[in-house]
Amino acid sequence: MVVVVGHTGCGKTTQLPQMLHDVAHWEGKGAGGARMIVCTQPRRVAALSVARRVAEERGERVGVGVGYAVRFEEASSRSTRIKYVTDGLLLRELLAAPTLPEYAAVVMDEAHERSLNSDILLSLLRHLLLRRPELRLVVTSATLDAGKFARFFGGAPVFEVAGRMFPVEIEHAGAHVDDFIRAAVRTALREHVAVGVQGGDVLVFMPGQEEVEATCFFLKERAALLNASGVTVPPFEVLPIFGALPADAQARIFATSSDSRKIVVATNIAETSLTVPGVTVVIDSGASPCPLLPLPRFRT
Repeated sequence: MVVVVGHTGCGKTTQLPQMLHDVAHWEGKGAGGARMIVCTQPRRVAALSVARRVAEERGERVGVGVGYAVRFEEASSRSTRIKYVTDGLLLRELLAAPTLPEYAAVVMDEAHERSLNSDILLSLLRHLLLRRPELRLVVTSATLDAGKFARFFGGAPVFEVAGRMFPVEIEHAGAHVDDFIRAAVRTALREHVAVGVQGGDVLVFMPGQEEVEATCFFLKERAALLNASGVTVPPFEVLPIFGALPADAQARIFATSSDSRKIVVATNIAETSLTVPGVTVVIDSGASPCPLLPLPRFRT
């Protein structure tokens, strides 16, 4: 078992499972000839998009060599060797088959997003490593408290992988903003009008679903008001993305268009494990959901 802290762009989500299959040659070394490398993702849209990306890199069709499995949807076959699933789905498979006989290696990606499914899954996998010593477990993340996870697995080795960074120009708000939604709307439309359709897509981060929907509404309303006042606003498409959105609506953010610009308004679902192609401008509201009150601590 190893912990990998991979910075953004290092390929921990797309390249690491391929390396386990192609370079490490773990295929067929599991109990009973386990063949697959499984990689977990915290959200279904990430599992779907990454599976398509890896299949494209390998020159295959999704569901053949590279597949995925999420709730109510699966694309895999007997020839699948790399499989992307959600944390909840792998947990369900683990409860149905406690030894995971189909898998030779498990990659838990974005382990820093501590959910109920991922925490239970990590606990069960720790016990499974004692029953299947040939099973390999890789825990990865870009922003991970590696020491905590290493201690949980009895002093597992920690590796840090550098990422690939592109030059970024950062511009902060000049003064305190009372309404971050309207400020983000003004910033997005100002940049869109100044640059036009060919300037690349825009990604706007909001803390939750309610703020995402409000931002989309105000973007459309303010654009209509500007057009009515004589200011020409180039065509653009507003696309929300959050966890509760249906899968077909989530997939729209990956579509490309040459005659209009995408303004994607997202929660932190687009922060990790999900790359929206064509984005050149990111507007971060700087707001986050209100944290839950700490639970009382009891003596045991």
